[in-house]
Amino acid sequence: MRNRIFCLIVSFALSFVLCAVEIPLLRRLHAGQHILKYVKEHEKKSGTPTMGGLGFILSACAVAPIFTREADKPFYVAIAVGLGYLLVGFLDDLLKKIRKDNLGLRPYQKIFFQVAVAVIASVYACMNGMTRLYLPFTQKTVELGWWMFPLGLLVFLATVNSVNLTDGLDGLAGSVCGVFFLVFAMLLPLQGQGGALSNLCVCLTGALAAFLIFNVNRASVFMGDTGSLSLGGFASAIALFTGNALILPFVGITFVLSSISVILQVIYYKKTGKRIFLMAPIHHHFQQKGFSEGKIAYVYSAVTAMMGALCIMPFV
Repeated sequence: MRNRIFCLIVSFALSFVLCAVEIPLLRRLHAGQHILKYVKEHEKKSGTPTMGGLGFILSACAVAPIFTREADKPFYVAIAVGLGYLLVGFLDDLLKKIRKDNLGLRPYQKIFFQVAVAVIASVYACMNGMTRLYLPFTQKTVELGWWMFPLGLLVFLATVNSVNLTDGLDGLAGSVCGVFFLVFAMLLPLQGQGGALSNLCVCLTGALAAFLIFNVNRASVFMGDTGSLSLGGFASAIALFTGNALILPFVGITFVLSSISVILQVIYYKKTGKRIFLMAPIHHHFQQKGFSEGKIAYVYSAVTAMMGALCIMPFV
């Protein structure tokens, strides 16, 4: 317990320092976010520094190995996966800055890189016997063998892009992910997996808590795809390597809602020419209804915490 408290405090402190340093640096580099024109409420945010994910992700990755005595291969592979997605997101954000638009990598390019990292992680899990799967809301497990490979691909692609979609309001993705990793930090020890990956979750929680100081409404910096894709990668790797791939969508229920709302909106609009929501993802619908960004972030985090508590209950 003492070790995890140190993980939390040190990752928070380092993340706070790096985020405070990177904001003026990003401003000098003119690394500002180009806001989509149809999100009128966000026009005033144009020019806010992005790529803020560098600060808190690098902090967590630096602190976790120092305070993890029992570090094993899955721990380092999970870090490598998270950093792999960070590089994809950083390249996407960098291209947006260079082109001065909100396009970045072409969709096929982004998917290619995402799939490449997902394939490596999924093959690693299968080749190293990490193929046991916990059934949600129970202590029961099933053995998937190499069927874990296609499930792993699905988990990575769905989670990474869902977290990316959720990063649409100040403090939203950061607060939800902070709660998500805190839930997993508590869940893994109860499952008898309380070692290295649990420490990594604690470090990510601490680093995100510091980032939120600069990211809650009105944000001084955005995490960008640099942060959101990396967070999705960490969430997927940790869930896959610990047999919690089916528990992930329940703890990350708000990520699921973001993706489903976009899918439903697109399908319904193509069929009828009308919209189900005022705007998708659904957090923009709530914003159009008059809810503040802070309130939406709070509700999303509270829902994540409640779903996390339900997932933890069978192991208590």
